Amino acid sequence: MAVKIRLRRMGAKKSPFYRVVVADSRSPRDGRFIEEIGFYNPMTDPPEVKIDVEKAQKWIKNGAQPTDKVKALLKKVEEA
Repeated sequence: MAVKIRLRRMGAKKSPFYRVVVADSRSPRDGRFIEEIGFYNPMTDPPEVKIDVEKAQKWIKNGAQPTDKVKALLKKVEEA
């Protein structure tokens, strides 16, 4: 089972926000997930990002692969 840390789209049409979730790579984008570790709202100015870095690091240490966007968001959160 390949585990990924990825974004799960939520919100209404044309006003998305995303939850950062740990999910099996075979499950659909908005489908079943293992754990929710944060959120990302690109509609606010500046974009709002909140991720539990400790949980993310724990999952990465256990072999979870973050997507490119999640990797960039984690970098931004760790710098702040």
